[in-house]
Amino acid sequence: MAHVISIHEYDLKPGVADADFERALHDAEKRGLFALPGLIGHRFLRGLKGHRRGRYAAIWIFASAEAWEALWGPPDRPLPPAEYPATWKIWETEVLARFLARDPDTIRFTSYTEVQ
Repeated sequence: MAHVISIHEYDLKPGVADADFERALHDAEKRGLFALPGLIGHRFLRGLKGHRRGRYAAIWIFASAEAWEALWGPPDRPLPPAEYPATWKIWETEVLARFLARDPDTIRFTSYTEVQ
């Protein structure tokens, strides 16, 4: 079964300290905000070279398309934010929203199906 991998790009508000954002990421992990059914891994990244050098991203790895769709809805009929898992709503509204330059639900992202 192919994994679904989503890459989320995070652009911080002007004046946000990297250390504060990174601390918030680790605190969210400790709070268990990413204990979602079907999410089998995640990574937070900071650009080393290229277009997004010094900027942040996250990689979210889901067990399958079925697991991903159970959380977010099918690609052609995504669930509205009100129907997101409770811990994801906390992640977006209490954590990300404090740091990001735009609404967390409007960030640039791409979800991929793993090539087998």
